Amino acid sequence: MSDSGIGSSGALLIEHARVVTPEGVLEDGSVFVKDGRIAGVWAGQSAEAKTWTAEAAALPEPQRLDARGGWLVPGFVDVHVHGGGGYDFMDATEEAFDAITAFHAANGTTSMLATTVTGSKESQDRVLAAVRRYRERTMPYAQLAGVHLEGPFLNPKMRGAQNPEFIVPPREDWLADWLGRFPDEVKIQTLAPENEGALPYIGRLVSGGVVAAAGHTDATYGQVEAAADAGLTHAVHCYNAMRGLHHREPGTLGAVMTDERIIAEVIADGHHVHEAGVRLLLAAKGVDKVILVTDAISASGLGDGDYELGGLPVVVQGGVARLKDGGALAGSTLTMIGAFRFAVERAGASVAEASRMASGNPARQIGIDSRTGSIEPGKQADLLLLGSGLALERVWIQGRPLT
Repeated sequence: MSDSGIGSSGALLIEHARVVTPEGVLEDGSVFVKDGRIAGVWAGQSAEAKTWTAEAAALPEPQRLDARGGWLVPGFVDVHVHGGGGYDFMDATEEAFDAITAFHAANGTTSMLATTVTGSKESQDRVLAAVRRYRERTMPYAQLAGVHLEGPFLNPKMRGAQNPEFIVPPREDWLADWLGRFPDEVKIQTLAPENEGALPYIGRLVSGGVVAAAGHTDATYGQVEAAADAGLTHAVHCYNAMRGLHHREPGTLGAVMTDERIIAEVIADGHHVHEAGVRLLLAAKGVDKVILVTDAISASGLGDGDYELGGLPVVVQGGVARLKDGGALAGSTLTMIGAFRFAVERAGASVAEASRMASGNPARQIGIDSRTGSIEPGKQADLLLLGSGLALERVWIQGRPLT
């Protein structure tokens, strides 16, 4: 990835791009960045265009970039990612967070949630405390927007790669402690809505400003609907580790596909879900109700070999991560640019639709869409330039180039 730094003026003018905006694609569009934010977005020779072009030209040593018809899309927002580059968020160290956010930033992710795996409460506490400290500093790579607690209130029958030793029923006292000590960190919590005590727990999550998500669940259609009535609005890695669809008992999957209140994650790597399954999900939900995620583990960015997830041994072969014991899929080695390309090239989404699923929808779901997730004036200049074959050419985070 080549360097395209912002000049000493703190400004950048990107010209001749296909700019993906919430209103549509601007052919031969331009974006003007100033002091880390998007100052102007235009196409053609409007009065606004002339004003911004003149300002850019008047600045000392302005940075001008000819996109040569490439796609300019908002930076990706990954709300379900465990690690990468050899580190896991459960490590709960600054070194680990730097390595993970640097790796995923190099693959187009500009904001992300540090996602835990099922473990002791103390291990969850350590991650929350470490994320809070990390967010108080200037984050040099992808920005941590908070934490996604995946578990520990799951269904052991659908544990997948979650450690069964630490799966427990919902504990409202734990939640009260988390919200009291880390009120700005917990953004999503995944749980099995069929568990005893799950419905009041979901109500507490929602009242605390946390997105309640169904996952690792054997819930019936009716149990998911009851959870949605209680405030559940999210389903993690749709199809995986959830009760499937049956024509007489639509199950978890049937409820997720048909309930408009629920946003569905999907791991679009061709291993977790067949491309036809992704197409079916898009047809059922529509692109505004689907979120692309990686579910990436520490092995992401590394080669095949032996790894660990939540204390469980994992083997990666051909880029596919599975538990050594039993062979269950154990997260992924996917990147967001890989998921984005899969959505376009294999699942039939347009570039603009894939952008909504990779950026706009997740930003909106976790409440950061006022500052990122789309290319609009006033928002952070979290931008990606894609070239031929949707190859990732350049990344900017808050206007800073990633080199």
